Amino acid sequence: MVKRLLIPLFIFAFSFANAETIKTDVLVIGGGACGVAAAIQSARSKVKTLLIERGPWLGGSMTMGGMCVLDANRNLPSGIWGEFRRKVTDYYRNRLGYDTSKNAILRFEPYIGAEILKKITDTVKNLTVKLKTPWTAIKKDGTGWDVTIMVNGEKVVVVAKVVVDGTETGEVAAKAGVQFVSGFESKEDTGETNAQIKALPAIENLTWIAILKDFGKGSDKTIPKPEGYDRAIYNRVNKDNIKQMLKDVGIPNDKYMIDWVYYVDPSLADINMLDANHRDESYKKAKMQTLGLIYYMQTELGYKNLGFDDQFGTSDHLPPVPYLKEYKRAKGVVRMVLDDIYKPYDRESKLYRTSIATGDARSGYFDLGYAGTYIAYYQNFPPYSIPLGAIVPKDVDNLLLTEKALSVTHLVNISTMNPAIQMTLGQGVGATAAYLAFFKTTTKHLTVRIIQGEILDYKGYLLPFTDIPQKDPHWRAIQQVCETGMLRGIQKTNGNSVEIHFEPNDLVSTDEIKPTLLEVYTRAFLWFNKEKPGEKFTLGNLLSLISDYTLTDPKTLELTIGKLWKPQFKLPGDLDLKRPATRLEFVVLANKYLNPFAKTVDLSGRIVN
Repeated sequence: MVKRLLIPLFIFAFSFANAETIKTDVLVIGGGACGVAAAIQSARSKVKTLLIERGPWLGGSMTMGGMCVLDANRNLPSGIWGEFRRKVTDYYRNRLGYDTSKNAILRFEPYIGAEILKKITDTVKNLTVKLKTPWTAIKKDGTGWDVTIMVNGEKVVVVAKVVVDGTETGEVAAKAGVQFVSGFESKEDTGETNAQIKALPAIENLTWIAILKDFGKGSDKTIPKPEGYDRAIYNRVNKDNIKQMLKDVGIPNDKYMIDWVYYVDPSLADINMLDANHRDESYKKAKMQTLGLIYYMQTELGYKNLGFDDQFGTSDHLPPVPYLKEYKRAKGVVRMVLDDIYKPYDRESKLYRTSIATGDARSGYFDLGYAGTYIAYYQNFPPYSIPLGAIVPKDVDNLLLTEKALSVTHLVNISTMNPAIQMTLGQGVGATAAYLAFFKTTTKHLTVRIIQGEILDYKGYLLPFTDIPQKDPHWRAIQQVCETGMLRGIQKTNGNSVEIHFEPNDLVSTDEIKPTLLEVYTRAFLWFNKEKPGEKFTLGNLLSLISDYTLTDPKTLELTIGKLWKPQFKLPGDLDLKRPATRLEFVVLANKYLNPFAKTVDLSGRIVN
């Protein structure tokens, strides 16, 4: 009789314990663009992953915040971001007028974007997604973390080896003890030419997007006059420019993403606007600003036919969350500055060698009426790489950063905050989290090349070369060799933007490859002194170097490479030792025989021999 009672009691206790604790390798808190991509990649890298999101949708700013017109990374369909682009384009392909060209601006209805993300996550093994699931506490547990979440109103503790802060404001990292900075840094602090002379306690303004629908001629969707409405602050939107402005923000099914803020209330750009004591007031002001713009369009410009597309289910018909461009930035193991974008090869640190994601060229601007002054800047960035160390906070192990908490300067954040770039970054974050969990190690012991290799395995870009598509058989070799800095990306102007090209048919300069060869190979100094190659590095020079490094008989090596030239290496023309090597030929042979990508680098990009 006692045994009969004890058995069900034991089963009940065991079930109760399991209901109260969830064990996982990686916990991603926040299902924004970066968080959802991180969760997908972590799970695809074969570690158990849990993604929790307090809201009802995945996607963060680009779905629940309504930022559904994405112009960044159009030329860099990297990994998970490229997958999302293709699925959105395929969904709308049959819609009349939808632009399906490979580098078109991506446009979608927010709820469709959220549905597509959910469908992707539903197909990923090792991944569990819990929506409408907030977190309440986090504490260190050895090298891992205990995180308290709320599941159906009940407290549940998640025990995780690694936590990814996928929130848009870095709230998890802040609670875990990560140090933050905010505001405009000074020129003296960052060394950035375009930085302010003096630091300012301001951030990019808070905005609230609206999704409007054209209900047809004769419809009247005029909203009530918003509280505090002042028509004068909207007069930069006028009958002369409104048609083009609407065209620029058009999304499928006669809808528009309204994100025009020309008047900036200084309180909506104050570094304290999202603190607990100010957040509700800031949100109200941002909403009133947007509602005032809609009322102005309807009553002053004659667009009564434009009304709310009520897809969010909110009482005011606006998205449930604002579009946050910036908040607080964490102090990371490295801090990415503008020079890492403009001249990555000429810095003492070589952060491009530690890349886990890329950002396409994107113009940024910021207008602020702050403390009686007017500040405006305009940046036209070339494409760039985001370094691994920027997602790793100082002094806090096994917690990774994303979104606006990324360790970058205010001026770099102008670009990295874009949801398309954040989704690309998320793949790198997920690969890093999976590395930590799989090898049971900590963020103090990251192996850059293993993480980068995993990103490449899943078609993620390390370098932003737009002239070499992923279907090119040499795409990976180009990414790997150029990631060492042996060959540099080449800036090309295309209209108003700047692209980074590989230029496979250009000839190899000895001066370009020599510094990295000397850095990577201890015998290279002796080889250069002996061979003394000319201005252009020939195929004969390259085979001589390979022979010296691999201790292979020169004639045997020449015969072997000659046989493999077309069938295996897929190189055009024929092997001619007297001819200058093209960049493509150098990359293919160097990747095969010298394998510079295998050389260890630290988080500053320094090669460790």
